[in-house]
Amino acid sequence: MSRPTLNPSKKPSTDGKPTPPETDGPRDLISLLVYHGHLSADQLAYAVRIRSKLETQRTMLDVLKELKLVTDDQIRETILTNLGILPIGGLLVDLGLLTKDDLQVGLAVQSQETPRRKLGEVLVAHHFVQEKKLVDVLSMQLGFPVAEPDFAEVDPELFSRAPVSLYTSYHFMPLGMEGDQTVIAFADPLDLWAMDEAKKYFGAQIRPAISTRLSIYRAIVRMRPDAEDNRGSVQVLSSPVDVVNEIIVSAIDDGSVSDIHMEPMADRFRIRFRRDGVLIGFKDYDRQVMPGVTSRIKVMCGADITERRRHQGGRLLFEHQGRQMDLRASFFVTVHGEKIVLRLLNRQSELLKIDDIGMPPRMLERFREDALDCPSGVIIITGPTGSGKTTTVYSCINHLNNSQTSIITAEEPVEYVIDGIAQCSINPRINLTFEETLRHIVRQDPDVVVIGEIRDEYSAGVAVQAALTGHKVLTTFHTEDSIGGLIRLLNMDIDAFLISSTVVCVVAQRLLRRVCPDCAVAYVPTPRDLLRLRYNQKEMRGGRFLQGRGCAACRYTGYRGRVGVFEMLVLNEPVRDSIISRKTSHQIRQISIESTGLVTLLEDGVAKAAAGQTTIEEVLRSLPRLHKPRPLEEIQYLLG
Repeated sequence: MSRPTLNPSKKPSTDGKPTPPETDGPRDLISLLVYHGHLSADQLAYAVRIRSKLETQRTMLDVLKELKLVTDDQIRETILTNLGILPIGGLLVDLGLLTKDDLQVGLAVQSQETPRRKLGEVLVAHHFVQEKKLVDVLSMQLGFPVAEPDFAEVDPELFSRAPVSLYTSYHFMPLGMEGDQTVIAFADPLDLWAMDEAKKYFGAQIRPAISTRLSIYRAIVRMRPDAEDNRGSVQVLSSPVDVVNEIIVSAIDDGSVSDIHMEPMADRFRIRFRRDGVLIGFKDYDRQVMPGVTSRIKVMCGADITERRRHQGGRLLFEHQGRQMDLRASFFVTVHGEKIVLRLLNRQSELLKIDDIGMPPRMLERFREDALDCPSGVIIITGPTGSGKTTTVYSCINHLNNSQTSIITAEEPVEYVIDGIAQCSINPRINLTFEETLRHIVRQDPDVVVIGEIRDEYSAGVAVQAALTGHKVLTTFHTEDSIGGLIRLLNMDIDAFLISSTVVCVVAQRLLRRVCPDCAVAYVPTPRDLLRLRYNQKEMRGGRFLQGRGCAACRYTGYRGRVGVFEMLVLNEPVRDSIISRKTSHQIRQISIESTGLVTLLEDGVAKAAAGQTTIEEVLRSLPRLHKPRPLEEIQYLLG
């Protein structure tokens, strides 16, 4: 085997920087370990056989280290010897910081950018790798010391040797001298071209350290306040109005954002969007814009701009493209400043039909016949914030709404405006509270009462009393599952007899991310998946599992849109008796499964994953695992 040789020619790239050197030898870490004699071909073959028998996924490097076939020193020596040969993406995969699928997605994102950024920048920007974790691991693996230039004493004379534009373009800066070596902090010490540029100004005797880009930039600004911002990841805008408008407009135009999180950090102002139920990074701004942004949003929603020691809330209307967007604001005081969360409340006129919310056929039929068509009783929709409870409640209202039925609501706020229904939006500022509204609702001769949320003993008591007097009550609750709704009512000191007499049905739900149809590929559940679900291979027979690889249509997440997962408990005599006997939640759940045909949230999630609508990863991430799921074929039969 011939030794790899570097091509001395540096071809200019599209951004004016030289392209990586070409080699005629191995370009992955494992092959280079063999090439340099640290590992034999027989040892590698043995490690491959061992890895293939492992139930859990392990990187080849982890297996080699576990078998004591290579050492950390040998790995470090190989990497440092081949800095210009090893691609950063492959190295991150070998080190276990990145999966092969995420690397492919990162490369695809990089190929579509103009101008093209370095792969490491793309991976950090799209949150495939956390920059701080990347710095820590590379420091440990490669032996580079971690530096924090923004807190270090920088030698001004040394700093002045090179132009500031060089530091901001190649993301490095000198810190000082140690003997005859110049200590230089690099954002990427594996960047051969940054190293070459540093050697031009500071000589060949360089001792590299590793740091985050933000830390380097802050140190540069401390030395030269007029330095141009070339970091790429942290945005600086002069006007708080521009920042607020950009953030809100971007969230609205996205179409799938439900919440905006504006978070003050020690070194930046971080903006994240909750898209399809998961927080995704949007942008990082300089901390200097934070006070102005906070004041601007407080003015827009009528909060007190002088109060920065107490939590506040408010609401604002935002006009965009002829559309009025209703946003609820929450200001939460933290050690770094006020964190702001904006919830987008789109006042919609188009409602989902009850058939379209995603309930399985047999569950939907029973929900319609045994709950919605009952003349009276309490129907409770439960789940955490953002689980789609309001959409389900209004699809029920849409189903019940006709000219012979009087429906009245108490909501905070009104999210869907429906013709023919008396809707009241709670406003505590004018003392229009839930308590005040609920006292008057029963005097309005309603057939159906909708209480936006049971939040205390008073609202729970009103719901039960309304049901006792012959009304149908629809409401929501924040609990983990359907049994939890009953237990929480008991904990609110509602008499067990009244609960068993009035509650007709409890529906628990979640929203899981849907597999992107444009990049979906077949997926075989791993032994680890089966172990976490408490399944064996036979019990999962008949499933058609899919997983998204990531594409432009789904923003390289593998998911697009969401699908509802449901658990419905229709109370029968055994369940009512167990409530009166005050049995435990586990006992009530077991009785419900045996006597009412209850299908748990986890089981419905497994069924939807087996139908290719979502993934096992989403099921495990989002659904409570309170009971061992039944075999897939049995679940599919129960759900129709």
